[in-house]
Amino acid sequence: MRWENQRAGRDAQPALLGLDGLVRTVTSPEFQGVTFHEVHARSVLNKVPGESMVPFSWTVNPYRGCSHACTYCLAGDTPILLADGRTKPLAELRVGDEIQGTEVRGGVRHLVRTTVLAHWTTVKPAHRLTLRGGTTLVASGDHRFLTAKGWRHVTGDDRPHLVPGDTLMGAAGAVAEPDAALDVVAIEPLGRAETLFDITTGTGDFVAAGVVSHNCFARNTHTYLDFDAGRDFDTQVVVKVNAPEVLAAQLRRPSWRREHVAMGTNTDPYQRAEGRYRLMPGIIGALAGSGTPFSILTKGTVLTRDLPLLTSVSREVDVGMAVSIALLDRDLQRSLEPGTPSPRARLDLVRRIADAGLPCHVMVAPVLPGLTDTEEALDPLFAEIAAAGAARATVLALHLRPGAREWFARWLGAHRPDLVERYREIYGRGSYAMPAYRRALSARVAPLLRRHGLNRREEPHRMPSPRDPERPAQGEQLSLL
Repeated sequence: MRWENQRAGRDAQPALLGLDGLVRTVTSPEFQGVTFHEVHARSVLNKVPGESMVPFSWTVNPYRGCSHACTYCLAGDTPILLADGRTKPLAELRVGDEIQGTEVRGGVRHLVRTTVLAHWTTVKPAHRLTLRGGTTLVASGDHRFLTAKGWRHVTGDDRPHLVPGDTLMGAAGAVAEPDAALDVVAIEPLGRAETLFDITTGTGDFVAAGVVSHNCFARNTHTYLDFDAGRDFDTQVVVKVNAPEVLAAQLRRPSWRREHVAMGTNTDPYQRAEGRYRLMPGIIGALAGSGTPFSILTKGTVLTRDLPLLTSVSREVDVGMAVSIALLDRDLQRSLEPGTPSPRARLDLVRRIADAGLPCHVMVAPVLPGLTDTEEALDPLFAEIAAAGAARATVLALHLRPGAREWFARWLGAHRPDLVERYREIYGRGSYAMPAYRRALSARVAPLLRRHGLNRREEPHRMPSPRDPERPAQGEQLSLL
């Protein structure tokens, strides 16, 4: 990749003093607003925690960072409810402080003790929110508050947002019932940008000026790289440019047992930047050369570049390919998954993988109760998947983990309010659909999968042959020092 003469200046990399292994920082007109930080990583092979329910033990992620630019921010003087009942201005909070968040138990939202995981600032256009009881809050238009109807942004035309008359949810032991004093009476743009603050908490929310406020639940992961969790998370992408070499060294270790390695579990390895950095061919070569089976989950069409390589190495090791396709309805897909490849583009990706001779598994997920779970919706989808050449399909009902749960509730309330009660029934006890719904979905899906030949069992994995004892390469070193 040739981005010489496009190095970012000092003002574009405020958090880089602590970024270990930095080689250079570059920008490109093709990725406006995004800065890439090329690093020499010490390790790229990641062990999955033992308590995780995923069916693999190791992952590789050559990229870190996100450019979606979600920002949920408040003025620094906003009082935040602490765990001991006192309050502290948002600007004065620090990582590790104990505050009050909320948790839903038995369908009722309760106050619980939680911890500040990240704290950052940003500069955004500000709005003043005035409540009937006299409370005022200054927030960005993207900030979200909990109302009697679910989470609402401060402003926005194409998303659920606050309007005069909405009632915010307050807190008093358990989260209080709607209170007229918390009715929204005005939302006014201040006409200027202000320095605003936000935090990430263990519960995904906090109590600000007496009302329940959402936070950004993912940003604190960027602090592990010594970036701040605010603007850096949106615009600073870390690229492990030595990932293939480091991975090859790790796989040569006598202790490596050639367990299955999954890719695409955190960030898509075939995101657009891969078209420039070309890290995956080396990663694939390192895995195959060591006799390590691996799988790739992606939506990115950049993968087609590497199909000849994947086909070749599949003769030596097990290679699993999977594409996620949830529905055919393009309008519904745009509404639910803006910015992702269209269903047709994903079907074409399945077709090209199958044409290359690689079995392709399709994840039909998430299936949405009342929206995409009918035979009328699933049968034509399975027909298209089968016609594209998929070897099999797995159907999974929507999983509403914290964070996704609030986002989907807002979407459902805005687009399909007639289904809100049904979802409360199906998901009232947790993140997973109630067992009765899952059994009914399985019974409906089974004959459809059989009809289209998508119910084939996964073939047994080949067991890697015992490796010969190997002396470590002289001078091998993963440290950057």
